[in-house]
Amino acid sequence: MDLPAVTAPDADARRTAVAQYALLAVPPGALGTLAELGVWLAAAQGQCPPRPPARPRVVVVAADHGIAAAGVSADPEGATARQVAAVREQNAPVTVVATVAGVSVRVVDVGVDHEVEDGTAQRYRVRRGSGRIDREDALTEAETEHAFAIGRALADEEVDAGADLLVPASLGVGATTPASALVAVLTATEPVAVIGRGSGIDDNGWMRKTAAVRDAMRRARPHLRDPLALLRVAGGADLAVLSGFLVQAALRRTPVLLDGLVVGAAALIAEELAPGAKQWWLAAQRSPEPAGVLVTDRLSLTPLADLGVRLGDGTGAVTAVPLLQMAARLVAETAVSEIPTTEVPATP
Repeated sequence: MDLPAVTAPDADARRTAVAQYALLAVPPGALGTLAELGVWLAAAQGQCPPRPPARPRVVVVAADHGIAAAGVSADPEGATARQVAAVREQNAPVTVVATVAGVSVRVVDVGVDHEVEDGTAQRYRVRRGSGRIDREDALTEAETEHAFAIGRALADEEVDAGADLLVPASLGVGATTPASALVAVLTATEPVAVIGRGSGIDDNGWMRKTAAVRDAMRRARPHLRDPLALLRVAGGADLAVLSGFLVQAALRRTPVLLDGLVVGAAALIAEELAPGAKQWWLAAQRSPEPAGVLVTDRLSLTPLADLGVRLGDGTGAVTAVPLLQMAARLVAETAVSEIPTTEVPATP
């Protein structure tokens, strides 16, 4: 796929932010991660002091997965549609915490297993559920390209509407199984080392999920050097959309908070397709899933918190938004010292 090169965050703004933090009337290193976040945000925005994110936006991508029929999830059939309804009704976990943090939430149905008649909603539909990846491809080649293009278009829509911080998220029964398979293939990890408890599966569910990932990996390994083919064979509509979203956010120079295994797997694909995209991302929290830890290690990202949140709907990431807002205000509003300190924050 022919994509433009990703532009790195502004190095001059980063240096200016480092120098500004050295002037603040605090002991060297006293602001810790908050200083690091302020420097990162200044580089992403290309200015110092950075602006507190004023229009952060969660985009929840929803889709079902055929692999759920293998008994890999504790969630029952139809759960994805009910979760999407909860987001729209503002009583899902992500919408509850988003209200507190001043973040708006959008949910997009790209492949939930139900009929969609609304013409506007059809614009973002890839298909009704993805294929069962232990036996068949998740998507066709055309569907994969269409899903990736939808993700890019979604990012453009949000940035053009004024979003200055993006939080991609996911909902979907069975989604962590293809995500785990993709992570395992890309990191050369055995199935038993990537499978967690996900939706709350028991030991038997864990064994079924491990077998499903093993079989999906066997089908995916021949396509290791082709990220779009990996999405086609062992991914799904949501993973392809999220990969496109993350690529385009980086191309549009817009900072992103990562959260959840499905988003993490899409981030690995996005970095393969658009090297350097990871410079525009922060990992909001440490994933409780083994595959999630592999993602942050592979991307060299240090999670901001360890909340133990297993949801993929962006709940964990939203809790990090106030930290970025605080970090931006600290560098702009903290008193300066008469004697400069030597604090030099690192980039997260």
